Amino acid sequence: MNSRVLLEVNNLKTYFGMEDGVIVKAVDDVSFDVHEGETVAIVGESGSGKSVTALSTLRLIPNPPGEIVAGEIKFEGTNLLNISEEEARAVRGNKIAMIFQEPMTSLNPSISVGRQVGEPIEVHEKMSIEDAQLRSQELLAKVRIPDPIKRAKSYPHEFSGGMRQRVMIAMGLACNPKLIIADEPTTALDVTVQAQVLYLLKTLTQENNAAFVLITHDLGVVARYADRVNVMYAGKIVESGTARDIFNSPKHPYTIALMKSVPHLNSKEKKRLESIEGQPPDLGRLPSGCAFEPRCEYASEKCKTQRPTLTLVKEAHKKACWEDINEE
Repeated sequence: MNSRVLLEVNNLKTYFGMEDGVIVKAVDDVSFDVHEGETVAIVGESGSGKSVTALSTLRLIPNPPGEIVAGEIKFEGTNLLNISEEEARAVRGNKIAMIFQEPMTSLNPSISVGRQVGEPIEVHEKMSIEDAQLRSQELLAKVRIPDPIKRAKSYPHEFSGGMRQRVMIAMGLACNPKLIIADEPTTALDVTVQAQVLYLLKTLTQENNAAFVLITHDLGVVARYADRVNVMYAGKIVESGTARDIFNSPKHPYTIALMKSVPHLNSKEKKRLESIEGQPPDLGRLPSGCAFEPRCEYASEKCKTQRPTLTLVKEAHKKACWEDINEE
C-alpha cells in the first residue's frame, strides 16, 4: 500500500486490575496500522478486546481500574501515550473522531442535536455559537437528515435509532477528522438502516480523504466495506490481512469458525450454520498455550502448552496458529 501510514499501534497492552487481585489482559500485545483513505476492520466476538483497543487509541481507558501498561500509539508520527492530557483532548474529536455503538446513551437528552453537533466545532475551531449552528445544519444535511434547519432544534428522543446514529456521524465529521473510529455503529438497527448508515460512513470518509476503523462482530459488514481485516480473540490479533485474503483463504481456526457461522445467500447448497462450541476464555486466567485451543477442532498437543505468535503466511497476510490449515 502506497498511501501514508496515519495510525500505527505497536505492541499495545491494556490491562484491568480486579478487586481480587486478578489482572485482566483485555488487550495483550496488539499491533496494526491504518493508512490514509482505507477502511480497516477489527472483528471478533464480544469480549475479544475490540472496543478496548479503540478506547486505548484515544486514551479513554478509565484509570483505575484500567491502564495502558505498554506499547505505542502513533498518530501522524506522534506517540499519543507521550503527550499531555490537554494535547490528547485537542486530538480527540478534532483529528480522531469516535462514533460509539449506542447513540441514545452518547447523546445528551436535554440538549438539541444541532447544539451537540456544533459543540466540537466551537471547542476545536473556536467558532462562534451562531456559526457553529449553521455548520451543524450543513452537517445534518450531509448525513441525509431531512429538513436539517428544523431538525437541528429537535432533541435525541425525537429521532429514530437510525437518525440518532446519523447525528453521531455528523458529530464525528464536525471537525473534518483524519481518522474515524466506529465501534459497532449499527447495533440495534434493522438491516436496511444498517446498510444506509455504513454506506454513508464509507462514502463520507472517502469524500473527506479520512481513514476509517470499523469495529464489528458482523462479517457480512466487513466483507462489503473493509479493505483490511484484523481478527481478534482473547485480547490478541490472531489473523490479519486484506479482506480478500481473509474471506477467500482464512488460515486461523477462529476465523474459519466465524466464517462458517455466517449465512451465504448466493450458496447453491442449503447448509446448516455452524456455531463455535464453548465460551471465550477468562481474560484473567488465560491458558499457557493458545487461548482458542479448548474450542479448536484442529488443536494439537503443542497448542496446549505453547502460545503462537503472528507469522507471515504471505505478503500482508498473517496468522497466529501452529497448524497449517487450508480451507479455500
